[in-house]
Amino acid sequence: MTARIAGAVLALGLVATVAAPAWAEAPDPARGKQVFQAWCAACHDPNPRLAGTLALQTKYQGEVPAALEARTDLTPELVAFFVRNGVAWMAPFRKTEISDAQLADLGAYLSKPSPAKKGAAR
Repeated sequence: MTARIAGAVLALGLVATVAAPAWAEAPDPARGKQVFQAWCAACHDPNPRLAGTLALQTKYQGEVPAALEARTDLTPELVAFFVRNGVAWMAPFRKTEISDAQLADLGAYLSKPSPAKKGAAR
């Protein structure tokens, strides 16, 4: 792509979507749990004194669990949005902190079905 074409693409705001290579690993909830423990647990573990858990308890008033690991309504896309964009006093996380692959793993972990849901499906 020439510099002129590349400049025009950027000026028009056109973005090319590149599919992940076939050899790319699928998101892994087990690795996502490690990401959660490293980056999220300090604010979002099920301790009501932690900033993230307290904020969610205040926001939802018990309508949904305040601890992220207890939630059943999270999707990988929602997790990715808040991690990359932040919310209130939660700062966004850069790709140099949580890579795209780690973010996919985290989304898979936080959106996994709860044990209660697994038991109800039988």
